[in-house]
Amino acid sequence: MTQLAIHLVVNDPDQAASWYADALGAQETSRLTLPDGRTLTVELVLGNTVLAVAGEMPDRGQRTPGALGGTPAALHVQVPDVDSAWARALQAGATVVEPVHDAFWGDRTGQFLDPSGHRWALDQHIEDVSPAEIAARAAELFSGSASS
Repeated sequence: MTQLAIHLVVNDPDQAASWYADALGAQETSRLTLPDGRTLTVELVLGNTVLAVAGEMPDRGQRTPGALGGTPAALHVQVPDVDSAWARALQAGATVVEPVHDAFWGDRTGQFLDPSGHRWALDQHIEDVSPAEIAARAAELFSGSASS
């Protein structure tokens, strides 16, 4: 499997690096500062994933999801205790998209937006569910007849 490094365009690389550290437990590994003192990029590690953050550069086509009106993707992070991680993200200023709940595929999960508009999901595996059962639960949920 190929390792994937993620490069996120953010409102402010310094603030974003602090936010990802506080909210998600990311660890800073390097920083590139321009001669005028502005931070160009901050590289972090989140679990075993490299996460680089850089500020907007509209003239180079680098815009935040907030500037573009939203994002079509969600970054999923497996955590050992989703409720604690969720509380930490909300305390850091995350905006709730989907509250934490037990999902039909066997994870406890919730989704939020970070301050730059990137969508994140925190996931904790709580139940092994067969593919057939996942399909049955999804059919029930999306048919509108789910009991909860």
